[in-house]
Amino acid sequence: MTQVTSGTYNFAPSLGEVVLTAFSRIGIRRTEILETHLQDAKQEANLLLAKMSNLQPNLWTVDQQALPLLQGVATYTVPAETVMILDAFVRYGSDNAIDRTIYPISRSEYSTYPNKFIQAFPTVFWFDRLISPTITIWQVPDANGPYTLFYYRVRQIQDADYANALDIEIPYLWFDAFVAGLAYRLARIYSPQLEQIRKTDADEAWQEAATQNVENVDMYISPGLAFYFR
Repeated sequence: MTQVTSGTYNFAPSLGEVVLTAFSRIGIRRTEILETHLQDAKQEANLLLAKMSNLQPNLWTVDQQALPLLQGVATYTVPAETVMILDAFVRYGSDNAIDRTIYPISRSEYSTYPNKFIQAFPTVFWFDRLISPTITIWQVPDANGPYTLFYYRVRQIQDADYANALDIEIPYLWFDAFVAGLAYRLARIYSPQLEQIRKTDADEAWQEAATQNVENVDMYISPGLAFYFR
């Protein structure tokens, strides 16, 4: 028997559709939903997205940024929606440009450097997670550039809104986890007797989605023996 399927991959419910489904999971039917329900749901949906931005990395929010470096300048502003920096490298030269990886350090490590403005090729960076975040590099760029800093960052998820039936910025594999999480949060307000059940469901759906939110590559671990032998 020939299998007949839709041939489409378009399932992407809007925030309004997700909210209706979440309310149905806590026993509130569509005909019972009022304006106050919708406002509470929108607020909880965005708080859920904030939670998801805390549980990183969300691979679908990873992008690459480029930042021209200036001679003698150590600190640069990065976009405010940047949550964390995963990898960074400096590209130097105009023709046959070369990329060299630089490594993250903490505020405490940076504070120990006696000469923070010595000029040479940059080797490390400190990401200061402020409301308006910055990245500080060491050593500061010298005159042998041009240098461009490239970094892969995780940014926050875009706001959820009802306007124009907007999509929620999550991938297909996360929709069930999002609905389950939203139903749990709404149960706190409207159906406290279902809160624990909805929490169990939300935790299970989250774990299933998070299991797939990884890069499927091999990991290699090798001992650093350079300091053990002379």
